[in-house]
Amino acid sequence: MWSGFSCLRGEVLRAPRRPPRRDGDTPGTIGCAAVPQASVVRVAPGVSCHASPLMRILPQKSASRQLMARCHRAKCFRMPSLSHSGTPDAGELPVMHSPGTWRSVLHLRYTSVNDKTLDRAQHCGAVRVLAALHPEGPGICHHVLVHPPGGLVGGDRIEMTVDVGASAHALITTPGATRFYRSLGKPAVQQVLAQLRSGARLEWLPLEALAFDGCLAENRGVFTLETGAEMIGWDMLALGLPAAGQAFRCGHVVQHLELPGIWLERGRIDAQDDVLLRAPGGLAGHTAMGTLWFAAGSAIASDRAQGLLSAAREVLQECLDGRIGRVGLMHAAATQPNPQVLVVRALAARIEPIHHALTEVWSAWRSLAWQLGPCTPRVWRT
Repeated sequence: MWSGFSCLRGEVLRAPRRPPRRDGDTPGTIGCAAVPQASVVRVAPGVSCHASPLMRILPQKSASRQLMARCHRAKCFRMPSLSHSGTPDAGELPVMHSPGTWRSVLHLRYTSVNDKTLDRAQHCGAVRVLAALHPEGPGICHHVLVHPPGGLVGGDRIEMTVDVGASAHALITTPGATRFYRSLGKPAVQQVLAQLRSGARLEWLPLEALAFDGCLAENRGVFTLETGAEMIGWDMLALGLPAAGQAFRCGHVVQHLELPGIWLERGRIDAQDDVLLRAPGGLAGHTAMGTLWFAAGSAIASDRAQGLLSAAREVLQECLDGRIGRVGLMHAAATQPNPQVLVVRALAARIEPIHHALTEVWSAWRSLAWQLGPCTPRVWRT
């Protein structure tokens, strides 16, 4: 009887073919374990998985994906994550999943070899790389990340580490919004820890996070830049689903953006905090917000910083005036809170005008700072 399995580095596991069914057995099962015919499970290097003997595996198409998902829900050894020094943490213990939770880990590494940005991805759990593309040539790697479950509920965790090597250039995005669904008491957490080496460039451009009514969410991003490294990133959030008449009435969202030793923003938006949500000094009734930043590992030259700020303000004014697209009512401004950071902030009733405006500023910044033309990811238009 086949009662469980163990997957080690680079191994391929092939399940045995199902023996004849005995009287009393349910279709597709052997005792308490269901075994797909000739299922093949490929495990990424660096991932170890162990399944419970009582695990059920549905003998349908995409059996290998189901097998990996069930394996992850049983037990999963987490891959090395990056410390703030950029090196993998050593001696990590196996991570056990408690009932009702799901932890996903993704590790991305980019290296530059002969003016080509090479990528390596390892995952454990649901989050993974959908595609690695090079629409601007081999020097820039575009990664599209997906989370097939479609969102996070209470107790779920998504942990990502990103290591961009010297002179490498990566753009990371998603095909859709990150959804934080209603929680019964446990928080849902999404976290990214990124390390940029000297001369590295990173464009962190995930689509917006949607905070459903009743969610308990934390969205955390920590980006460490060495001298000579630069990045453009954004964080967008929409509260509730106003188009569907579903307001954000209970729950909270914690947003954490940090460049260690340089810039830290952490805020908690509570659905019961009327002063924050509705007062003129708070969100003034707006339910969508966005932050775009340009950051460097050392102080940005004064003339360069002023040029980037002027470009951002000009683009925002054109958006507000309706000369670029149909942005609608929005409040936006650009500033420099730190010699190493430039920030654009926007508020609106819906997320669409914010996404449009920040996309325009991003295109202007990458052209002015890096002499790169606009290259909007095609996945945003699908």
